[in-house]
Amino acid sequence: MDYHALATEFGWAAVILGLGGASAQFRRARRLGVEGISTATWVLFVFMGFFWITYGVVARSSEVIVGSVIVMPFQLAIVFRLQPWKSPQVVLRSFTFFVVACVMPTLLWGWVGGVYGTGVAMVVNRGPQILELIREEDASGVSVTSWLLGVAGTVLWVAYYQTVGLWAALISTAFAGLANLIIAMLATWRHLQARQRLTADEVFAF
Repeated sequence: MDYHALATEFGWAAVILGLGGASAQFRRARRLGVEGISTATWVLFVFMGFFWITYGVVARSSEVIVGSVIVMPFQLAIVFRLQPWKSPQVVLRSFTFFVVACVMPTLLWGWVGGVYGTGVAMVVNRGPQILELIREEDASGVSVTSWLLGVAGTVLWVAYYQTVGLWAALISTAFAGLANLIIAMLATWRHLQARQRLTADEVFAF
């Protein structure tokens, strides 16, 4: 198998996992509510999706374009459920951060600078969700499956970027994957705590 075919397989597998992760989070939010989900994180996901679509066009990568396009409806649906119009300052801060971290480096240093800036943004973007999981005991709206699929997806994206030689995107995505893993672990911890509390309540009910 040549490198192009291998890269294509990695890329499309990552696209499929990304779609699965976004849809898993949406289904959980619709079923259980948005408790524990960070508005700042998901608003910034939408903004960065537009960046990756544009980058995919420039890099002539159908996988990057499609990977961002197909998850955006789920991201927008989750953001809608979070009712960001009630927190305009969060949206403004997220947009300002997107411009500073993603748009300005692209204008100043080209796409490589923009991708590195987006890498920083992707890691920082997970920060509010990590803090939310640390502060709030109720994380019922956070899907562990979604974040674990995100971890697996970043592994495939790293393999894809390595195969096609997009090193800035590789480094940025690798750090985002580590942040995804931290969120998945914290969400698992919170869900375990919730089950333990439920079990204790059932015991005392008798």
